[in-house]
Amino acid sequence: MDRDQPHSPNWNAFYRILSGDPSGHFSIRTDPVTNEGMVTVVKAVDYELNRAFMLTVMVSNQAPLASGIQMSFQSTAGVTISVMDINEAPYFPLNHKLIRLEEGVPTGTALTTFSAVDPDRFMQQAVRYSKLSDPANWLHINATNGQITTAAVLDRESLYIRNNVYEATFLAADNGIPPASGTGTLQIYLIDINDNAPELLPKEAQICEKPSLNAINITAADADVDPNIGPYVFELPFVPAAVRKNWTITRLNGDYAQLSLRILYLEAGVYDVPIIVTDSGNPPLSNTSIIKVKVCPCDENGDCTSIGAVAAAGLGTSAIVAILICIVILLTMVLLFVVWMKRREKERHTKQLLIDPEDDVRDNILKYDEEGGGEEDQDYDLSQLQQPEAMEHVLSKAPGVRRVDERPVGAEPQYPVRPVVPHPGDIGDFINEGLRAADNDPTAPPYDSLLVFDYEGSGSTAGSVSSLNSSSSGDQDYDYLNDWGPRFKKLADMYGGGEED
Repeated sequence: MDRDQPHSPNWNAFYRILSGDPSGHFSIRTDPVTNEGMVTVVKAVDYELNRAFMLTVMVSNQAPLASGIQMSFQSTAGVTISVMDINEAPYFPLNHKLIRLEEGVPTGTALTTFSAVDPDRFMQQAVRYSKLSDPANWLHINATNGQITTAAVLDRESLYIRNNVYEATFLAADNGIPPASGTGTLQIYLIDINDNAPELLPKEAQICEKPSLNAINITAADADVDPNIGPYVFELPFVPAAVRKNWTITRLNGDYAQLSLRILYLEAGVYDVPIIVTDSGNPPLSNTSIIKVKVCPCDENGDCTSIGAVAAAGLGTSAIVAILICIVILLTMVLLFVVWMKRREKERHTKQLLIDPEDDVRDNILKYDEEGGGEEDQDYDLSQLQQPEAMEHVLSKAPGVRRVDERPVGAEPQYPVRPVVPHPGDIGDFINEGLRAADNDPTAPPYDSLLVFDYEGSGSTAGSVSSLNSSSSGDQDYDYLNDWGPRFKKLADMYGGGEED
């Protein structure tokens, strides 16, 4: 408290911690509004190390006291700060922890104990362990003491290895309220052992059927690292005997060799040549690899000819001839099938044209029975729709439209008979003969019939047609009626000037 004028240099206070905080956990500053000292934590405190702090704080004015004032320029006070205990997370003292061991250790091998520390010394808590990340699922951790053992064989050549190191993350959690947990990373550096046999490269090659300067360069690939790789030893097996008889290997250096023909000529084809490759590991590992060699005839430049390429594919002359014959037979069958389909389509089209006259409904009159008289409340005279049997019967009936549509009695012309197996060239003649027979057949519909019309009454809006007359003496030329057939012969004689019957 200061009784000087507020917010003046004589009133403004300046605070400072004199003792009680050797580690510098706190700081104090002046609130410019209230002139109070604000104690702030600037460094984390730990209950397990300091349960309380006894601070001595000094305060003084910004301006010195006036002369003659018999008072102390500064004042001190004690500040007690108590620390409350909370549950803190366990932690791994070694994080990341690195261990080294050889790959291929058996399952169940104990690797290390990866244990965590619980900083809550005054709380009776238990820590339990579990896996958080184990990409290859190779490890197992004891939930109580954190001992790590192998759950599978560790392989340095695995895809989960980066720079010979395998990483796994583990979790340590206590049973406090609320529970807390911490993580730790274990790094396993795997030392290589010779556990991979070398593989021959390349898998396929090509060579001329006669010895020349060209040869096949071969090498090997090994998944291990030095000193369990080259130099390599390349050799041909003794069984089968034809391998050493036909082929030979010449060493170039520790990693390369050449495969070439031993004999003067080898028939074109594909040959599986076994080669034994051995590495320099301890103990050394060997592997018998197969290389497919295509032997083919070559030109003067040492390149396979086109015929040689086919022969090198494993096909002899007889096989090639057989394939060509099969192709020709297949093409012939396809051609015959196409010709047969076209002929069948043509025959089907011909049969559609040659329809029996009795089956042709285009020029026939179909007689139907009575098709109804409308609704029951309508009074229809259905007799008007019925065909009369005789002319007397027509004339004796009530007024109305009458039609005599009877087939004349007489000799019927002979229509041409359709051949059993028609020929496309006979279609035109067949149609013309049938047309002539139909034109001269008076019994073919429509018949020449007498149509009787009743008086329709007066007052027609159509007007009278009495002013229309016809005459054969006009300028009209009716000679074209002679071209319309026998049915129009009478009109042709009347108007066209033909001869009288």
